[in-house]
Amino acid sequence: MPELALVRRLEAVGFRAWPAASVHYDGSWAIRLTASHPSRRLNSVNPLDPADHRDMEPRIARMEHRFESYSRPLTFRLSPLAPNQLEAYFDARGWQSAGETNVMISSLDSMDLDSGIDQLPGRDIGRFVNSSIAIRMEDPEHKPGLTEVLESIRPPSGLFIMEDEKGPVACALCVHDNDLAGLFDIGVRPDCQGRGYGRSIVRTALRWAKHQGAKSGWLQVEKANASANELYSRLGFETVYSYTYRIKKD
Repeated sequence: MPELALVRRLEAVGFRAWPAASVHYDGSWAIRLTASHPSRRLNSVNPLDPADHRDMEPRIARMEHRFESYSRPLTFRLSPLAPNQLEAYFDARGWQSAGETNVMISSLDSMDLDSGIDQLPGRDIGRFVNSSIAIRMEDPEHKPGLTEVLESIRPPSGLFIMEDEKGPVACALCVHDNDLAGLFDIGVRPDCQGRGYGRSIVRTALRWAKHQGAKSGWLQVEKANASANELYSRLGFETVYSYTYRIKKD
């Protein structure tokens, strides 16, 4: 069983590091919605108190209307802070389970960051967005939404890009929030994977964060991504908890 105080802290810094355009609360359930970007993290209900399971059915119905107004499927993101009764409710009604994700953390003092490049982060959000979209081969229509998310980040952040003669090779966003450094949007161009670029850009970003005063690094990675989980484990990250999405079927 993970330490709930640490889970709460990582959930809070995660919300600040990857901010949704609209956030409302129904009790302790945080309803995050973003019309400009389809990410589940930006479009989901996040229960934040294991004891808050009152009146589930009418509350879920209210949220369904709100999600419909954004043309989004009603999606819950269930961390260890979600009540067990919600999981049982979704199981009984056949809600789809998707995207199990590990949340990992590591002390920066215990990591080998000396081999990371001593690189100052970029500040050009447009260049970073273009690089991220190209590396991931995502739909260019996501550019405005990703730009909006990055422009909304309030804690100090650094944009890191590695390039070769063909263009961007790897990218990572590092958000420094007090003693924590969160890594987001880590990507490596498909033809360059397995060559150490992922390890290098993670070390580079965390080296910068450590110089800013961060003590621990943390990140989120889908459980099904075996190669990424192995990479982060080798770097010294350990899983603190996992979360999954539950999506109402049409």
